[in-house]
Amino acid sequence: MGAQHRDYAYPSPSSPFKEEVGRRGQQKHKPLTPMLPNYLSESQLHQIIEHALQEDLGAGDVTTQATIPTNTEAEAVFISKDTGIVAGLYVGEYAFRHLDTSLQINWQVEEGESVVPGAVIGTVKGYAHPILSAERVALNFMQRMSGIASATNRMVQAALPHKAKILDTRKTVPGLRPLDKWAVDIGGGNNHRIGLYDMILIKDNHIASAGGIAEAIHAANAFRASHSTPLRIEIETTSLDEVDEVIAVGNVDIVMLDNMTRFDEDGVLDTTLLQQAVKKIAGRFETEASGNVTEETVPAIAATGVDRISSGALTHSVKALDISLKVALSPE
Repeated sequence: MGAQHRDYAYPSPSSPFKEEVGRRGQQKHKPLTPMLPNYLSESQLHQIIEHALQEDLGAGDVTTQATIPTNTEAEAVFISKDTGIVAGLYVGEYAFRHLDTSLQINWQVEEGESVVPGAVIGTVKGYAHPILSAERVALNFMQRMSGIASATNRMVQAALPHKAKILDTRKTVPGLRPLDKWAVDIGGGNNHRIGLYDMILIKDNHIASAGGIAEAIHAANAFRASHSTPLRIEIETTSLDEVDEVIAVGNVDIVMLDNMTRFDEDGVLDTTLLQQAVKKIAGRFETEASGNVTEETVPAIAATGVDRISSGALTHSVKALDISLKVALSPE
């Protein structure tokens, strides 16, 4: 006869996890209490985790219920199989504790710490059912966030010793943007606008619809003046003529220099146009390079003197960091 379904305890979505007393009265691990980014609340995180677990569990983990007695206890070890930056520990912990708040979770590393293949990241101990049922969801979040943090950190290092900051974009997985952008932050990068609501970013289609660069800038400034929340204005340019137009009008904070790099016939990145644009702007506005941004091209782009480099690749095509969870029965 298969193991019966266990009703797991769900933590309150309105407050972080608290230190608890174990089943046998022992004091247990105090869960992580990170400072969440201002664009992610505990309630939002709860909803993200709940949705992910419901998607995976559905009516129940039938394999675990069928093969493992309900009261079986186990201990599992998180092991890195890659070199990179760890991120998403709190999110992974949240997934496990969403099913069972009595699980004992201990991390051997911190968010943003480097790991190598074979490194032990942490352990989770308690009933086998919730460990096995939350395993895939927890690892999916941890692997993706760690992959983003690792890619970001490599770009940040590639930009040194120049001043350019590495920024993300809105090219994130729908519904997971807060986690994607948090991972960029953990990796040492900077968050661009979180959505369409917290910054005015005038792109080519806005310029075309508004009637031109000057018209778009004037309209944006009128809107900003009547808006209660301070908003920065950024405008996209794709040529030196457009840069000249922006300089003539002024009244923007950031100029995006989009696709102003080209690969020559030998596959070498030509940054001449980007350098000329930065020189023309001469510190009047912050400058942001976008397009053709990879780990390999970042050093040359940063050397032009741009203030910011934005990369959609950090989140839209990231390679997950390989992390495994190995489970064994707990010793009596």
